[in-house]
Amino acid sequence: MQRIARIDAATAPRKTAELLTVVEKQMGGVPNILATMAQSSAALGGFLGLAGALAGGKLSAGQREQIALAVAGANGCDYCASVHTALGGQQGLSADELDRNLRGQASDAKVQAALSLAKRIVATRGNLTDEDLAAARRAGHGDEAVVEIVANTALNIFTNYFNHVAATEIDFPLVATDSAAVA
Repeated sequence: MQRIARIDAATAPRKTAELLTVVEKQMGGVPNILATMAQSSAALGGFLGLAGALAGGKLSAGQREQIALAVAGANGCDYCASVHTALGGQQGLSADELDRNLRGQASDAKVQAALSLAKRIVATRGNLTDEDLAAARRAGHGDEAVVEIVANTALNIFTNYFNHVAATEIDFPLVATDSAAVA
């Protein structure tokens, strides 16, 4: 059972309603995670701001979904696994690739390096070794990409932990992380 209530834009305070209206226009609806996060307009606004900023970065939408899946798998977040599998499919990623990504694996070597770095960030709480960074760089990730991998990982850790705390009701086709390698 969900432990933090969702907010309805129709009855929300003005600032929260405005944020939820933007989400609804962009996504065609308001996913449960965002309706729940709307309990705090500051948290919802911060999430949307960082996600929006990262959407304009170096990493493609597909790569961001792949990182999100690797982090969801590492943290055992079924909600995020479900959402990002759906969104990754919309980016043209195959079901097989999405399943690999959830386990922190990728068919492309450069994406694999990004997922490995994201999983190491989760496993080490950000205490990477010089070799962790060197491996990402050998695969072709410059400092800009490394910073964005860190930022995307942190954004997804937030949503993973948020869903664990809230026990957010999954409103996408269920993808369970029990087969993923949890960090």
